[in-house]
Amino acid sequence: MKIKERFQSTTPKFFRVVRTVGLCLIAIGGVLVAAPVTIPTGLVSFGGYLLVAGTVATAVAQATSVDEGK
Repeated sequence: MKIKERFQSTTPKFFRVVRTVGLCLIAIGGVLVAAPVTIPTGLVSFGGYLLVAGTVATAVAQATSVDEGK
């Protein structure tokens, strides 16, 4: 299965939930990174980590597919 077909195929229910959680992590991380200077630098760093974790979780969850051939 090519990568294009894999991304367009059906995603299992568990990985749809993981994808949604990943998107929420991306949103929270984006808010923390884009926040005004008044928040501590530790929270800004944590926001960056949330962005990376959410992006990876979303990409992995989207790349899984149901093997309809079996």
